[in-house]
Amino acid sequence: MYSLHAATIAIIAANVLVSLKGFNDQLFFDRYKFSIGGIKAGQKERALTSGFLHVDIAHLFFNMFTLYFFADVVISWFGPTQFLIIYFISLMAGNLLALFFHKDEPYYSAVGASGAVTGILYAAILLQPNMQLGFFFIPIPLPAYVLGIGYLLYSIYGMKKRVGNIGHSAHFGGAIGGYLTTLLFKPELFQTDTLMVILLALPIIALFALEKLGKL
Repeated sequence: MYSLHAATIAIIAANVLVSLKGFNDQLFFDRYKFSIGGIKAGQKERALTSGFLHVDIAHLFFNMFTLYFFADVVISWFGPTQFLIIYFISLMAGNLLALFFHKDEPYYSAVGASGAVTGILYAAILLQPNMQLGFFFIPIPLPAYVLGIGYLLYSIYGMKKRVGNIGHSAHFGGAIGGYLTTLLFKPELFQTDTLMVILLALPIIALFALEKLGKL
């Protein structure tokens, strides 16, 4: 589970190189970060390039460290090509959801691979929902699906309350991208793991229900 496939190395290398450039070149960082105003002005490439920029070393490390733990799960099920497809679809889904929720905020901006990484995380959880996961603030490991659902519910709360300087909508959109693409690649999960497919869909349904009701 903790090996580094060439596809994972390539993604990490791209993130490191682009982020280092951004750390040392503010003009580059500002030109390629996710920006509602910039995207509306026609710079649509920002929806992709922003996924390889990070605020600082800690931000970069956390995202790449998380990717390191879960990339191999997805690669072991699908292979490197489909892993990369899930990664990039999740990246774009995260930024598209951020664009949807922040479309009337021209000064809203964000950077980071979090959407793409969350998509890989949610794909891994859908594929192996009972693997045991734990975080430093949760001393007892829990089934992956419990933490996955809990994380998305927290993201809904974060979106509603604007908790921290975190792109909750991009994280959530990435999870949606990872979830849907995994089901596209492995539709038999609807039959073999129906309960998990439904459970992992509940936060997604809740998000759009709340949005429809004007609660977000």
